[in-house]
Amino acid sequence: MLGLCAAGAAATGAAQPTAVRQAWSLEQVVAIACQSSPDAQAARHTFRSAYWDYRSYRADYLPSLTLTSNPNLNRSINEVTMEDGTVRFVEQNLLGTDLSLSLQQNISWTGGVLSLESSLQRVDLLSDRSFSWKSVPVNIGYSQTLFGYNSLKWRRRIEPLRYEEARRAYLETMSLVAANATDKFFSLVTAESNYRTACQNYAQADTLCRFAQGRYQIGTITENEMLQLEINRLNEETNRMDARIEVDECAFELRSYLGLSEADTLPPLLVGAELPDLVIDEGAALQWAHVHSPDITYMRRRQLEAESAVAQAKANAGLKASFYLRFGLTQTSGRFSEVYRDPLDQQAVSIGITLPILDWGKGRGQVRVARSQRDLVETQVEQSLTDFDQNVRKLVGQFNLQAMRVRVAARTDSTARRRSEVARRLYLLGKSDILDLNASIEEKDVARRNYLNALRTYWSIYYTLRSITLYDFGTGRPLQVDYERLVRDDEAGGM
Repeated sequence: MLGLCAAGAAATGAAQPTAVRQAWSLEQVVAIACQSSPDAQAARHTFRSAYWDYRSYRADYLPSLTLTSNPNLNRSINEVTMEDGTVRFVEQNLLGTDLSLSLQQNISWTGGVLSLESSLQRVDLLSDRSFSWKSVPVNIGYSQTLFGYNSLKWRRRIEPLRYEEARRAYLETMSLVAANATDKFFSLVTAESNYRTACQNYAQADTLCRFAQGRYQIGTITENEMLQLEINRLNEETNRMDARIEVDECAFELRSYLGLSEADTLPPLLVGAELPDLVIDEGAALQWAHVHSPDITYMRRRQLEAESAVAQAKANAGLKASFYLRFGLTQTSGRFSEVYRDPLDQQAVSIGITLPILDWGKGRGQVRVARSQRDLVETQVEQSLTDFDQNVRKLVGQFNLQAMRVRVAARTDSTARRRSEVARRLYLLGKSDILDLNASIEEKDVARRNYLNALRTYWSIYYTLRSITLYDFGTGRPLQVDYERLVRDDEAGGM
């Protein structure tokens, strides 16, 4: 039972539910839920979105090659300054065409942009049917912000954590899907058990009522006792109808969660009576939780984002400067064959400086706000870590104790059923009263429900621990999934 594929079932095909007619175990229900449930499908879409966001982030640090062209036609009367300084209105009719190929590379450790460009332009004067060429064989440029906020550096630290958080969150969600499927599985199992018990109780109550009517006619029991048995029979009939409604509702919820249609018939559910001999070590659980839990990654990301906000506030409040440097070659000619011959060099350097003189403390206030937010995040993370550890310890303690509770509940269920059967026989022999009989029936019903609830709690705690630690304590291995296959399945489905 501990080898349930709560993480891997979403990446592998599951058997079609409609083709299965034998009884379903908890393991099979969990596997189908991890493949077809709405929560599992939402988890896959969420991860794929995070994957493509991460791919987009990585693309910002790779060279980009761009081909651009902006042809334009201009026919108008424009104001032109002549050589002697006079101004005349001249009719212009020209066609401009160009082609540019540029290569850009972001430099993450400085925050600058390095570019390499080559372009060719042609201008046609349509009025006199002449044209000219301009070429830029190579143009190298670099732009850099000084004393500013380097978003590339901070994104390089934050985005990988965000993607790792998404990977772990997917595994966590799949374990929670298994926990939800387990809860709905046992809800239906309990409802079916209640219905079977209600049918048995009604049959026994009907038999006892008929038997009591015969004994009343011969005067061996009082009318009050005979009426009490009649009331018991009516109550059990009501309980049977209520239990039937509960079965239908629980079956609908499980079928809906497994992604089954109304045409798919749920087979009988099989509850395993044997529990694995498993005791979870608290220290190991804490270790795996700190290594694998998406909550821990989320806390680290929040701390980095708070530090990033402080750095940005400081950069915005102080001196800001930027410069642009460009060096290249260029040439013009009336002939294309000469436009690349003996090119001339060209250079451009620009520097911009911004220094706030009077901002009424706005910049300093923004820095203080960012620092306060960072300190608040640190405090919240420390408290979250404490609560996280306490939750893991609590769950481990509950799980290790729950196995014993299941065994005690199983023995209580067996004993209560035997006691109810004995009380019924004694009543038929006239050696017991109606109060003892009713008490034995109620004890039997409660013991069965307690046993199923103990099983439900056991597996619910187990899957909750798996969602926190992302570790399969049964096999002794961390949960794993083929993330690349998840993405490939998405691409194949979109074709």
